[in-house]
Amino acid sequence: MNDTIAVDNRALKKSQAEILRMQQEANRKALMRRRVQKGTLIVLNTVMAFVMLLPLLYAVSIAFMPSSELFTTEMNLLPQQPTLENFVQALVKVPLARFVLNSFLVAGCITFGQIISCSLAAFSFSFLDFKGKNIIFMLVMATMMIPGEATIISNYLTVSKLGWLDSYHVLIIPYLTSAMGIFLFRQFYMSFPVSLFESAKIDGCSNLRFIFKILLPLTKSAIGAMAVYTFINAWNMYMWPLLVTGSNEMRTVQIGISMLDSVDSQSITLMIAGVVMIILPSISIFIVGQKQLIRGMFSGAVKG
Repeated sequence: MNDTIAVDNRALKKSQAEILRMQQEANRKALMRRRVQKGTLIVLNTVMAFVMLLPLLYAVSIAFMPSSELFTTEMNLLPQQPTLENFVQALVKVPLARFVLNSFLVAGCITFGQIISCSLAAFSFSFLDFKGKNIIFMLVMATMMIPGEATIISNYLTVSKLGWLDSYHVLIIPYLTSAMGIFLFRQFYMSFPVSLFESAKIDGCSNLRFIFKILLPLTKSAIGAMAVYTFINAWNMYMWPLLVTGSNEMRTVQIGISMLDSVDSQSITLMIAGVVMIILPSISIFIVGQKQLIRGMFSGAVKG
Protein backbone atom coordinates (compact mmCIF):
# COMPACT_ATOMS: atom_id res chain seq x y z
CA MET A 1 0.00 0.00 0.00
CA ASN A 2 2.81 2.37 0.96
CA ASP A 3 4.71 1.42 -2.20
CA THR A 4 1.64 2.26 -4.29
CA ILE A 5 1.27 5.67 -2.59
CA ALA A 6 4.98 6.40 -3.12
CA VAL A 7 4.70 5.49 -6.81
CA ASP A 8 1.66 7.74 -7.19
CA ASN A 9 3.47 10.63 -5.47
CA ARG A 10 6.48 10.21 -7.75
CA ALA A 11 4.20 10.12 -10.78
CA LEU A 12 2.34 13.23 -9.55
CA LYS A 13 5.59 15.11 -8.97
CA LYS A 14 6.84 14.02 -12.39
CA SER A 15 3.64 15.24 -14.04
CA GLN A 16 3.82 18.55 -12.15
CA ALA A 17 7.44 18.99 -13.20
CA GLU A 18 6.47 18.22 -16.79
CA ILE A 19 3.62 20.75 -16.66
CA LEU A 20 5.93 23.37 -15.15
CA ARG A 21 8.52 22.70 -17.85
CA MET A 22 5.87 23.05 -20.56
CA GLN A 23 4.64 26.34 -19.04
CA GLN A 24 8.19 27.67 -18.91
CA GLU A 25 8.75 26.62 -22.52
CA ALA A 26 5.48 28.32 -23.59
CA ASN A 27 6.43 31.49 -21.69
CA ARG A 28 9.88 31.47 -23.29
CA LYS A 29 8.37 31.13 -26.77
CA ALA A 30 5.81 33.87 -26.07
CA LEU A 31 8.58 36.18 -24.80
CA MET A 32 10.68 35.41 -27.87
CA ARG A 33 7.69 36.06 -30.13
CA ARG A 34 7.01 39.44 -28.45
CA ARG A 35 10.67 40.40 -28.77
CA VAL A 36 10.69 39.49 -32.47
CA GLN A 37 7.49 41.49 -33.07
CA LYS A 38 8.84 44.49 -31.15
CA GLY A 39 12.17 44.33 -32.97
CA THR A 40 10.40 44.09 -36.33
CA LEU A 41 8.24 47.11 -35.51
CA ILE A 42 11.29 49.11 -34.42
CA VAL A 43 13.12 48.27 -37.65
CA LEU A 44 10.08 49.14 -39.81
CA ASN A 45 9.48 52.40 -37.92
CA THR A 46 13.15 53.31 -38.25
CA VAL A 47 13.10 52.66 -41.99
CA MET A 48 9.86 54.63 -42.47
CA ALA A 49 11.17 57.51 -40.35
CA PHE A 50 14.36 57.62 -42.40
CA VAL A 51 12.39 57.62 -45.67
CA MET A 52 10.11 60.43 -44.45
CA LEU A 53 13.00 62.49 -43.06
CA LEU A 54 15.24 61.93 -46.09
CA PRO A 55 14.15 65.15 -47.91
CA LEU A 56 14.75 67.19 -44.74
CA LEU A 57 18.12 65.54 -44.14
CA TYR A 58 19.13 66.16 -47.75
CA ALA A 59 18.06 69.80 -47.43
CA VAL A 60 20.29 70.18 -44.36
CA SER A 61 23.13 68.60 -46.33
CA ILE A 62 22.63 71.03 -49.22
CA ALA A 63 22.59 73.96 -46.78
CA PHE A 64 26.16 73.10 -45.76
CA MET A 65 27.26 72.33 -49.32
CA PRO A 66 29.05 74.80 -51.65
CA SER A 67 27.21 75.41 -54.90
CA SER A 68 30.15 73.95 -56.82
CA GLU A 69 29.51 70.56 -55.19
CA LEU A 70 25.78 70.66 -55.85
CA PHE A 71 25.88 71.34 -59.60
CA THR A 72 28.14 68.50 -60.70
CA THR A 73 27.69 65.25 -62.58
CA GLU A 74 28.36 63.37 -59.34
CA MET A 75 25.56 62.73 -56.89
CA ASN A 76 26.84 64.29 -53.67
CA LEU A 77 24.53 63.40 -50.81
CA LEU A 78 26.91 64.78 -48.18
CA PRO A 79 29.06 67.91 -48.44
CA GLN A 80 32.70 67.12 -49.06
CA GLN A 81 33.76 70.53 -47.74
CA PRO A 82 31.05 71.70 -45.29
CA THR A 83 30.70 75.45 -45.00
CA LEU A 84 28.55 78.01 -43.16
CA GLU A 85 28.86 80.52 -45.99
CA ASN A 86 25.36 79.76 -47.26
CA PHE A 87 23.81 80.73 -43.92
CA VAL A 88 25.91 83.89 -43.72
CA GLN A 89 25.02 84.94 -47.26
CA ALA A 90 21.34 84.19 -46.66
CA LEU A 91 21.37 86.62 -43.74
CA VAL A 92 23.25 89.22 -45.81
CA LYS A 93 21.29 89.02 -49.07
CA VAL A 94 17.90 89.67 -47.44
CA PRO A 95 16.91 90.99 -43.98
CA LEU A 96 16.07 87.48 -42.81
CA ALA A 97 16.37 88.42 -39.13
CA ARG A 98 13.66 91.05 -39.63
CA PHE A 99 11.43 88.53 -41.37
CA VAL A 100 11.89 86.03 -38.53
CA LEU A 101 11.06 88.73 -35.97
CA ASN A 102 7.91 89.66 -37.89
CA SER A 103 6.82 86.03 -38.07
CA PHE A 104 7.43 85.50 -34.36
CA LEU A 105 5.45 88.64 -33.52
CA VAL A 106 2.55 87.79 -35.83
CA ALA A 107 2.40 84.11 -34.85
CA GLY A 108 2.68 84.91 -31.14
CA CYS A 109 -0.10 87.53 -31.22
CA ILE A 110 -2.37 85.26 -33.27
CA THR A 111 -1.78 82.36 -30.88
CA PHE A 112 -2.50 84.46 -27.78
CA GLY A 113 -5.54 86.08 -29.40
CA GLN A 114 -7.07 82.79 -30.50
CA ILE A 115 -6.62 81.22 -27.06
CA ILE A 116 -8.45 84.13 -25.42
CA SER A 117 -11.22 84.60 -28.00
CA CYS A 118 -11.87 80.90 -28.55
CA SER A 119 -12.00 80.15 -24.83
CA LEU A 120 -14.53 82.98 -24.31
CA ALA A 121 -16.72 81.81 -27.20
CA ALA A 122 -16.49 78.18 -26.09
CA PHE A 123 -17.54 79.18 -22.56
CA SER A 124 -20.67 80.84 -23.98
CA PHE A 125 -21.57 77.75 -26.03
CA SER A 126 -20.89 75.38 -23.12
CA PHE A 127 -22.24 77.03 -19.95
CA LEU A 128 -24.58 79.85 -20.96
CA ASP A 129 -28.17 79.39 -22.09
CA PHE A 130 -29.39 81.83 -24.70
CA LYS A 131 -31.77 81.74 -27.62
CA GLY A 132 -30.41 80.19 -30.81
CA LYS A 133 -27.22 78.89 -29.18
CA ASN A 134 -27.13 75.65 -31.15
CA ILE A 135 -27.94 77.39 -34.43
CA ILE A 136 -25.15 79.93 -33.92
CA PHE A 137 -22.72 77.14 -33.06
CA MET A 138 -23.69 75.28 -36.22
CA LEU A 139 -23.07 78.43 -38.27
CA VAL A 140 -19.65 78.83 -36.65
CA MET A 141 -18.77 75.23 -37.49
CA ALA A 142 -20.06 75.69 -41.03
CA THR A 143 -17.38 78.32 -41.63
CA MET A 144 -14.80 75.53 -41.46
CA MET A 145 -16.13 74.24 -44.80
CA ILE A 146 -15.40 77.54 -46.55
CA PRO A 147 -11.88 77.59 -48.02
CA GLY A 148 -9.78 80.64 -47.28
CA GLU A 149 -9.26 81.29 -50.99
CA ALA A 150 -13.00 81.96 -51.34
CA THR A 151 -12.91 84.90 -48.92
CA ILE A 152 -9.41 86.27 -49.43
CA ILE A 153 -10.46 88.87 -52.04
CA SER A 154 -13.35 90.23 -49.97
CA ASN A 155 -11.10 90.35 -46.91
CA TYR A 156 -8.47 92.22 -48.92
CA LEU A 157 -11.00 94.80 -50.09
CA THR A 158 -12.19 95.28 -46.52
CA VAL A 159 -8.74 95.85 -45.01
CA SER A 160 -7.80 98.02 -47.98
CA LYS A 161 -10.72 100.37 -47.31
CA LEU A 162 -9.73 100.46 -43.65
CA GLY A 163 -6.19 101.50 -44.61
CA TRP A 164 -4.58 98.54 -42.90
CA LEU A 165 -2.38 97.33 -45.76
CA ASP A 166 1.29 96.71 -45.06
CA SER A 167 0.91 96.80 -41.28
CA TYR A 168 1.00 94.40 -38.35
CA HIS A 169 -2.71 94.58 -37.59
CA VAL A 170 -3.64 93.43 -41.11
CA LEU A 171 -1.57 90.30 -40.48
CA ILE A 172 -2.93 89.69 -36.98
CA ILE A 173 -6.52 90.92 -36.57
CA PRO A 174 -8.21 88.75 -39.26
CA TYR A 175 -6.85 85.62 -37.55
CA LEU A 176 -7.61 86.38 -33.90
CA THR A 177 -10.27 83.66 -33.75
CA SER A 178 -10.99 80.34 -35.43
CA ALA A 179 -13.87 77.88 -35.59
CA MET A 180 -11.49 75.01 -34.94
CA GLY A 181 -10.31 76.60 -31.68
CA ILE A 182 -13.88 77.25 -30.54
CA PHE A 183 -14.77 73.63 -31.25
CA LEU A 184 -11.70 72.32 -29.41
CA PHE A 185 -12.35 74.37 -26.27
CA ARG A 186 -16.08 73.69 -26.33
CA GLN A 187 -15.57 69.93 -26.48
CA PHE A 188 -13.17 70.18 -23.57
CA TYR A 189 -15.54 72.35 -21.53
CA MET A 190 -18.40 69.92 -22.18
CA SER A 191 -16.55 67.34 -20.08
CA PHE A 192 -16.92 69.60 -17.01
CA PRO A 193 -20.12 69.33 -14.93
CA VAL A 194 -22.48 72.28 -15.13
CA SER A 195 -22.67 72.18 -11.32
CA LEU A 196 -19.13 73.57 -11.27
CA PHE A 197 -20.32 76.75 -12.96
CA GLU A 198 -23.49 76.91 -10.85
CA SER A 199 -21.52 76.58 -7.62
CA ALA A 200 -19.19 79.37 -8.72
CA LYS A 201 -22.16 81.61 -9.53
CA ILE A 202 -23.71 80.95 -6.11
CA ASP A 203 -20.42 82.02 -4.51
CA GLY A 204 -20.61 85.30 -6.43
CA CYS A 205 -18.05 84.46 -9.11
CA SER A 206 -18.46 86.44 -12.34
CA ASN A 207 -18.24 84.81 -15.75
CA LEU A 208 -14.83 86.27 -16.58
CA ARG A 209 -13.44 85.31 -13.19
CA PHE A 210 -14.81 81.79 -13.63
CA ILE A 211 -13.06 81.54 -17.01
CA PHE A 212 -9.66 82.87 -15.96
CA LYS A 213 -9.53 81.49 -12.42
CA ILE A 214 -11.19 78.09 -12.86
CA LEU A 215 -11.62 77.03 -16.48
CA LEU A 216 -8.30 78.03 -18.02
CA PRO A 217 -6.14 76.46 -15.25
CA LEU A 218 -8.08 73.22 -15.76
CA THR A 219 -7.63 73.27 -19.54
CA LYS A 220 -3.85 73.40 -19.79
CA SER A 221 -3.75 70.45 -22.19
CA ALA A 222 -6.27 72.08 -24.53
CA ILE A 223 -4.40 75.40 -24.33
CA GLY A 224 -1.12 73.64 -25.14
CA ALA A 225 -2.65 71.86 -28.12
CA MET A 226 -4.23 75.07 -29.36
CA ALA A 227 -0.99 77.01 -28.94
CA VAL A 228 1.12 74.52 -30.90
CA TYR A 229 -1.44 74.12 -33.67
CA THR A 230 -2.10 77.86 -34.04
CA PHE A 231 1.54 78.94 -33.89
CA ILE A 232 2.63 76.49 -36.59
CA ASN A 233 -0.25 77.52 -38.86
CA ALA A 234 0.45 81.23 -38.33
CA TRP A 235 4.18 80.72 -38.88
CA ASN A 236 3.53 78.97 -42.20
CA MET A 237 1.04 81.51 -43.59
CA TYR A 238 1.88 82.51 -47.16
CA MET A 239 -1.02 83.72 -49.30
CA TRP A 240 -2.40 86.41 -46.97
CA PRO A 241 0.98 88.01 -46.05
CA LEU A 242 1.94 87.92 -49.74
CA LEU A 243 -1.22 89.82 -50.64
CA VAL A 244 -1.28 92.49 -47.91
CA THR A 245 2.42 93.31 -47.38
CA GLY A 246 4.77 95.09 -49.73
CA SER A 247 7.77 96.27 -47.72
CA ASN A 248 10.65 94.44 -46.07
CA GLU A 249 9.62 95.89 -42.70
CA MET A 250 6.32 93.99 -42.75
CA ARG A 251 7.10 90.82 -44.71
CA THR A 252 7.01 87.53 -42.86
CA VAL A 253 9.65 84.87 -43.20
CA GLN A 254 7.68 82.69 -45.63
CA ILE A 255 7.48 85.58 -48.08
CA GLY A 256 11.00 86.86 -47.50
CA ILE A 257 12.63 83.51 -48.12
CA SER A 258 11.49 83.55 -51.75
CA MET A 259 13.61 86.69 -52.26
CA LEU A 260 16.70 84.46 -52.11
CA ASP A 261 15.68 82.83 -55.38
CA SER A 262 17.44 84.25 -58.46
CA VAL A 263 18.83 83.10 -61.79
CA ASP A 264 22.30 82.17 -60.53
CA SER A 265 23.16 78.68 -59.36
CA GLN A 266 24.20 79.83 -55.88
CA SER A 267 20.63 80.83 -55.08
CA ILE A 268 19.61 77.19 -54.62
CA THR A 269 22.01 76.59 -51.74
CA LEU A 270 21.22 80.02 -50.28
CA MET A 271 17.50 79.39 -50.38
CA ILE A 272 17.84 75.92 -48.87
CA ALA A 273 19.99 77.38 -46.08
CA GLY A 274 17.29 79.98 -45.44
CA VAL A 275 14.60 77.30 -45.45
CA VAL A 276 16.54 75.24 -42.92
CA MET A 277 16.80 78.28 -40.64
CA ILE A 278 13.11 79.15 -40.81
CA ILE A 279 11.79 75.62 -40.25
CA LEU A 280 13.79 75.17 -37.06
CA PRO A 281 11.36 77.18 -34.86
CA SER A 282 8.26 75.33 -36.06
CA ILE A 283 9.95 71.93 -35.80
CA SER A 284 11.26 72.74 -32.32
CA ILE A 285 7.85 73.86 -31.12
CA PHE A 286 6.22 70.74 -32.55
CA ILE A 287 8.79 68.43 -30.95
CA VAL A 288 8.43 70.12 -27.56
CA GLY A 289 4.63 70.29 -27.69
CA GLN A 290 3.68 67.13 -29.58
CA LYS A 291 2.60 65.25 -26.45
CA GLN A 292 0.59 68.25 -25.31
CA LEU A 293 -0.93 68.52 -28.79
CA ILE A 294 -2.04 64.87 -28.87
CA ARG A 295 -3.30 64.97 -25.27
CA GLY A 296 -5.26 68.15 -25.89
CA MET A 297 -6.82 66.87 -29.11
CA PHE A 298 -8.13 63.70 -27.45
CA SER A 299 -8.71 64.82 -23.85
CA GLY A 300 -12.15 66.23 -24.56
CA ALA A 301 -13.24 63.36 -26.77
CA VAL A 302 -13.81 60.84 -23.94
CA LYS A 303 -15.74 61.56 -20.78
CA GLY A 304 -15.15 59.85 -17.49
